[in-house]
Amino acid sequence: MTGVDLIVAALAAGTSAGLTDAASGAVGNAYGCLLDAVRRRLGGGAGGETEASNVLAAGEVESEVWEARLRRALAQADAENDGELVSAARTLLEELRSTVPPKGTYVVDASHAQGAQVGDGNSQTNTFHNSVPAHPTDGGPPGGRR
Repeated sequence: MTGVDLIVAALAAGTSAGLTDAASGAVGNAYGCLLDAVRRRLGGGAGGETEASNVLAAGEVESEVWEARLRRALAQADAENDGELVSAARTLLEELRSTVPPKGTYVVDASHAQGAQVGDGNSQTNTFHNSVPAHPTDGGPPGGRR
């Protein structure tokens, strides 16, 4: 993977993560640092917007078009030889790996579950029989209703 590939992959992944609630503060910070580094490299830092840096804001463009424009702008700016920029891309990807489960996996807390099932394409039938009294002192339901 070239430096440009790494930067584009990190930007795309950071954008996708930012659209979900799974993005942590560390991911948001790493994404912001990467965007700042890209803007500086493309000449859009310190308030000076250029055509190359505007490619970052092209949200209305299809992803393939956005990616091609971004790759071209980064290659022209020799971004893959910018150690700070490549490091920022790596940091973002590492943060994303540590906070977002890989596709097809689940984070499940089933500590109080009765008849739980995890996975894809499963089928299950449950029948529950309450063998524990609802109210431990008299065996009746909570609130005294019977």
